[in-house]
Amino acid sequence: MNDSSWGAPQGAGYWGAPQMGAAPAGPAHDVHEAQQTRPMPIVPDVPDAGRDADNRDDRDRETARASGPLFRDEMPQEPMSSPTQPPPKKRAGRDLRAAIGVGVGLGAVIFASLFVVKAVFIGVIVAAVVVGLWELTSRLEERKGIKAPLVPLAVGGAAMVVAGYVRGAEGAWVAMALTALAVLVWRMTEPPEGYLKDVTAGVFAAFYVPFLATFVAMLLTADDGPQRVLTFLLLTVVSDTGAYAVGWRFGKHKLAPRISPGKTREGLLGAVGFAMVAGALCMEFLIDGGAWWQGLLLGLAVAVSATLGDLGESMIKRDLGIKDMGTLLPGHGGIMDRLDSLLPTAPVVWLLLVIFVGSG
Repeated sequence: MNDSSWGAPQGAGYWGAPQMGAAPAGPAHDVHEAQQTRPMPIVPDVPDAGRDADNRDDRDRETARASGPLFRDEMPQEPMSSPTQPPPKKRAGRDLRAAIGVGVGLGAVIFASLFVVKAVFIGVIVAAVVVGLWELTSRLEERKGIKAPLVPLAVGGAAMVVAGYVRGAEGAWVAMALTALAVLVWRMTEPPEGYLKDVTAGVFAAFYVPFLATFVAMLLTADDGPQRVLTFLLLTVVSDTGAYAVGWRFGKHKLAPRISPGKTREGLLGAVGFAMVAGALCMEFLIDGGAWWQGLLLGLAVAVSATLGDLGESMIKRDLGIKDMGTLLPGHGGIMDRLDSLLPTAPVVWLLLVIFVGSG
């Protein structure tokens, strides 16, 4: 958000009166003074004037007053004050109608695929990963001239998600290593200039998008997998919603102004409070063998990881000089603008659920 100023800035020459100082002596100054001063009228001295002689001093004072700075207005004017303007209303930074509509549509697709056929939901994860990689690599090339190879990233990313679902964490690590190797080899087909930065960006993209998304597929492998994925999604969304609602209404103290000026400490507290309540409810009613106190800890961890993930992508976008990673989702930006909180939260939820209730 941009800060607005309610007062005129202080500075020399900004709509202000010139500074008063000692005037230079000389003919030019004398002429100027003569033009600015009205001459005093000469009153003849009449000895027998009676009341005129008695009132001469009064007339002199009246004439002097007429020749002064109040000649046009008999009475001094009160400085005019501009009408009090009401403080501007807080506005959301995005089109809320479009954002809500797109969010409801995405939620319907996810919910339907999650509880109908698990393989369909794996396809949804793969599609989100490929589009996210395309957005990230496109912005890197446009803004920084970094050409991270998209083809090996997309193929390796899809394989990474499927391997995590079929073979678990071991399969995900193997697929991650092979994807990194494929990035290094693929880039060798082009001139060596910029090789190091291109492959570094490629390995970073492989870890940041598909590898972290693999933990969502690993959540799905449990017997109550759909409920675990739903808990993960609900807590992340509730955390973001709590941060937005509380920060928009009560936010005054900036959380990280150099990274994301819109985020506040009050918003973080809102995220923590909302997520902890939602976590207690989810662990009590959705997760087999879960307890409400575990949900409190889970909600706290989700609020922290989601906020850090949001700040992390904000740092990337600020470095690239862009507001959004894409324009695919009206009111939201791109796919990566929706995955920013989800990606780092997935391994946190997976790990805590394994600790609390096991992996089965």
